[in-house]
Amino acid sequence: MRKVLVATEKPFAPVAVNGIKEVVEGAGYELVLLEKYTDKAQLLAAVADVDAVIVRSDIVDTEVLNAAKNLKIVVRAGAGYDNLDLDSATEHGVCAMNTPGQNANAVAELALGYMIFGARNTFNGTSGFELKGKKLGIQGFGNIGRLVARLGVAFGMDIYVHDLYAPDIKEAAQGYTIVDDVRDLYKNCNFISLHIPATPQTKGSIGKELAGSMPKNAVLINTARKEVINEPELLELLAERKDFKYITDIAPVALEEFAKYEGRFFAPPKKMGAQTAEANINAGIAAARQIVDFFENGNERFRLNK
Repeated sequence: MRKVLVATEKPFAPVAVNGIKEVVEGAGYELVLLEKYTDKAQLLAAVADVDAVIVRSDIVDTEVLNAAKNLKIVVRAGAGYDNLDLDSATEHGVCAMNTPGQNANAVAELALGYMIFGARNTFNGTSGFELKGKKLGIQGFGNIGRLVARLGVAFGMDIYVHDLYAPDIKEAAQGYTIVDDVRDLYKNCNFISLHIPATPQTKGSIGKELAGSMPKNAVLINTARKEVINEPELLELLAERKDFKYITDIAPVALEEFAKYEGRFFAPPKKMGAQTAEANINAGIAAARQIVDFFENGNERFRLNK
């Protein structure tokens, strides 16, 4: 009997776990849960004899893969996958997948909520400004970026998009302005919403030069990854520009330094982009279904590694 482990330091909602259980056990597999674990050793012990693993933001690195002697597939329940060591997974003969699109609406709605929050001066009681008629720049035009664009249109915003890697951007961005040079995106847009992964090319790429070129009363929204931000440079910008706001759904490394700019900076204690009941359920059940489809039909549609 195949064994599937759900390893979540930050657990799924009970209804999501029940849905995963129904899919896994319905296929004749055994489901094992490791929730709210506090030490990596617990994860290493749990993966020792499993065939598949479902994680959220949990790290699956070489140490974990070395310990998982029977592992064939690991699925990150969500879109971002920088917590998976793809090269090591390939070396270990493990298929790594994500579940793209399952939490896209949750993140997109949060991004628009953050825009309103920033435009209204973080609800401090003073007069802010409206989204209508403002320019929204979207950096990264995947599932989430496209939903953000649609929501922005509903608010009467002008949409500008930049993505050098989306092969269908001309078709997907019809009705929007496509910007080839990312510097032009920042110079022209009142709001920038980040939807890029943390890669060697993007880590630390958003700093003083780009963000500092934004117009007066600019709002930078980051529901992507904190690693894409050049934190020292952004702190300099916050110190120099009293009109600039940075709002994110995950705390920076230098949280205490950013917190000094209360009213122009905001971050929750934990990443919140996918923290809705619907996204939680959708991503978890999608991960379970992908595992069953992989074993039963050889389907590798969402494979991330070679």
